[in-house]
Amino acid sequence: MSKAIEPGTVKKSLSAHAAIGLIAGALLYIISLTGTVAVFYQELQRVEQPTAPEMAAIAPEAVQRGIEAVLASEAGKPTTTHLYVHLPVEDMPRATVTTDTQAQHLTPEGTMAGPEEIAWSDFLVQLHYTLNLPVLIGITIVGILGVMMLALVVSGVVAHPRIFRDAFRLRARNGNGTGLADWHNRLSVWTLPFTVAIALTGALIGLASVAAYAIAADDYDGDVEAVYGPIFGAEGEPDPRPAPAPNVAGALAHMAEAYPEVEVTYAILHDPLTRGQHVQIVGAHDRRLIFGEYYAFNADGGFEHSAGLSDGELGQQASASTYDLHFGTFGGLPVKLAYVLFGVALTAICGTGTYIWLGKRRRRGIEEPGLRGAWHGLIVGTPAALLLSFVARLLLGNEASFAAVFWLCLLAAIVVGGLIAQRNVAAS
Repeated sequence: MSKAIEPGTVKKSLSAHAAIGLIAGALLYIISLTGTVAVFYQELQRVEQPTAPEMAAIAPEAVQRGIEAVLASEAGKPTTTHLYVHLPVEDMPRATVTTDTQAQHLTPEGTMAGPEEIAWSDFLVQLHYTLNLPVLIGITIVGILGVMMLALVVSGVVAHPRIFRDAFRLRARNGNGTGLADWHNRLSVWTLPFTVAIALTGALIGLASVAAYAIAADDYDGDVEAVYGPIFGAEGEPDPRPAPAPNVAGALAHMAEAYPEVEVTYAILHDPLTRGQHVQIVGAHDRRLIFGEYYAFNADGGFEHSAGLSDGELGQQASASTYDLHFGTFGGLPVKLAYVLFGVALTAICGTGTYIWLGKRRRRGIEEPGLRGAWHGLIVGTPAALLLSFVARLLLGNEASFAAVFWLCLLAAIVVGGLIAQRNVAAS
């Protein structure tokens, strides 16, 4: 005969279940809010470092000079395996060379103009992308949260069969929380396509990375780049023997002549200053969701092939479209403003969901002032902690620990919110 589960155990299990739900809801709120702010990642970089040189375009020869100058400054440092040149585009009219150890802005003439200092903007993106955790752990959690958001969308629609019929119906506010529930449901309907797109692409980006690590560990001796090779282009055979800098100017000149309709956004050097080096040029295609096409060149600047992201297999094109669709970088300022509007609505949905849940428990006679106060702390504390981390950037510079500032401030807001709520109940 089986032994019945003790009532105390059931109560603890329910509390644990509720705590897990609250943590998931809190992380979804943080991810939604930071994703909304990160829509303006490029603009935030310009605010964070307003003195960096800007230009509408940069000549291929100037890019070549900049690459060679940055590589010369790497003498005595660990060998750089990849070098990236961000080329000026409308949203970010700056030329920047990034290696494994540094990032340098370039002048229009190709001379080094000083280090890139956008640590706060990068912190914001990492907070959204990995919750400032180690990459594999953080991106796994965020990918799972994307799946959870999809499940919440589906279950929410199924649980409310009149949700579309009542899409514009708002009942009067009263003490039973129907007003808040109506706003939650209406916003959910109005933003449904956006939410599905964001949740699906977020889940794909996060869990695809996890799958790539798993496949690499099982089949490619841990080489993740080999997993992505069939999609984004394979790495060449390494040859560590020294060689002069590759002819990036020639590759850029070829792009301008052969693909004048393509907007070149990046030049990537693989294993620079070795005989195994090669160059990839990334080009954006107008009216396409793909983030760009990869064009491969040899060290002499000779064109070899494209990866097929713009015209290859459907899976390749779909993979290359998830990033722009998720971050809203495919249609200029109007699309960014729309993403901010929908992102604010999604953030409100994530925040009000827990208030509705707490209200239902209160109506059943379960008073939880500490949880309600802690949730107040989270809702108010997240944007406040973001703002304080930016103030730390202004006061302390690029080297401040923005993650520590954010998480400590947010934790303090949650704890103080819970304590104040419990004290108010005790005093009443």
